[in-house]
Amino acid sequence: MRLTHSHIFRWPLMAALAALAACASNNQGTGPAGGSTGSGRDPLLSGRAPDMNQVYQSMGLIAASGPMPFVGNVAFMSTASADTTLMLLAVSLPATAMNFQRLNEQYIATYSVRIELRRGNDIVQQWDAREVVKVPTFKETQRTDESVIWQQYLRVPPGEYSMLVGLKDANSIRSTAQSVAVDVPRVPVGALSTPLPVYEAMARRQIDSLPRLLARPRASVSFSNDTTLPIYVESAGLRGPIPITATLVAEGNAVVWRDTSTLDPRGGNVGSSTFTIPVRQMGIGVVTLNVTRNGSTDTSSTRLFVTLGEDLPIASFDDMVRYLRYFTTTERLRQLRATTPVERPQAWADFLRATDPIASTNENEGLREYFNRIRLANVRFRDDALVGWTSDRGIAFVGLGDPDQIFDTQGMDPTSRSRQQIWEYQGDARLRLVFLDNGGFGRFRLTASNMAELEAAIRRRIQLTQPR
Repeated sequence: MRLTHSHIFRWPLMAALAALAACASNNQGTGPAGGSTGSGRDPLLSGRAPDMNQVYQSMGLIAASGPMPFVGNVAFMSTASADTTLMLLAVSLPATAMNFQRLNEQYIATYSVRIELRRGNDIVQQWDAREVVKVPTFKETQRTDESVIWQQYLRVPPGEYSMLVGLKDANSIRSTAQSVAVDVPRVPVGALSTPLPVYEAMARRQIDSLPRLLARPRASVSFSNDTTLPIYVESAGLRGPIPITATLVAEGNAVVWRDTSTLDPRGGNVGSSTFTIPVRQMGIGVVTLNVTRNGSTDTSSTRLFVTLGEDLPIASFDDMVRYLRYFTTTERLRQLRATTPVERPQAWADFLRATDPIASTNENEGLREYFNRIRLANVRFRDDALVGWTSDRGIAFVGLGDPDQIFDTQGMDPTSRSRQQIWEYQGDARLRLVFLDNGGFGRFRLTASNMAELEAAIRRRIQLTQPR
């Protein structure tokens, strides 16, 4: 049976970022098999960044790279029949994955979605959809965030399936498909649904209807941009209100947040709640949310992801601390590293206050500018290293900003394969950096002594510019 599907272009005011999905519990079911992130012992210092798809997949998400990269999430709810489960499949992709064409005052793209549920070689159920995306400006076509969301409700008999999710751009040859194992659980009347991260939710009151939700397929938030994360949970077949408890667990099984709510059917037979988790109490990285019906063993769980930005793949608190090595003092970094998992959200909030150059605003402007320099360095110096901001020129730019003057020997001697680029900093830095490209491939390096001077200049700048 095919149920209503929806397609949404998510406007910037709803911006958020990466991650999650089904983590096993008694009625949670499972998504694709997880695995190691493979990010290594210290990926940032070695010039490698954590791969976001690996992080997503390790959490149970449907994450596909390729010409049309997408991230998908599944959630499970009760139906009126004990033989079927209501499954919500939500898929997001960036606007840049599609080929937009201008038509009058709009930019239009068309894409198709194909879903197949298989048992062995047999296709049990199949769905196809064709969607049109319309945006008013070219800038909207260049968005790389969770800008396009496609959702489909499915009624599926409980059991183990292989699910194929395929996306294709109608105006190009771009297409990507991902096959994952999905264990659809039986969600009996009275059991908790999967806790679902959402942008907005309108609850259903009757079990034969559908909730009106806008899911977050990446189940994530940005610590820098978001203040709360809404979570929708429901239970069907209720005769009156029931209390529930939501618990957020971070690394080391540390409980970093807990709250209570009530599922109230309000005259219907489905009770629901949309509670909000304060992002500042979630810390950085992956956390687990457990929702329990009070006085019962009925628990449903999901995993959430807090990051500093989709283009800064930070999968753990330790990753985040390593990103800050040119922003703050080694003593402050040592204090952050020394915190226990349960102390980290508060320690991070204290760190933001201590390093905020303008305490009267809600944002840490210094940290925002620092991460913007990292983003720019990754673009400007992508040929210097696997990750641009870890290159010699990237370190100088992130730590000190743009130089006052740049001298480049390119073109001065056509017969020479070597090249020099000289950066001069005036003011407090008073530094002259000579970057050498001996192979002519645009990979500039500092000498060991010049690198030592650069690191000393960065330390001086930190001492001078950060609040005490």
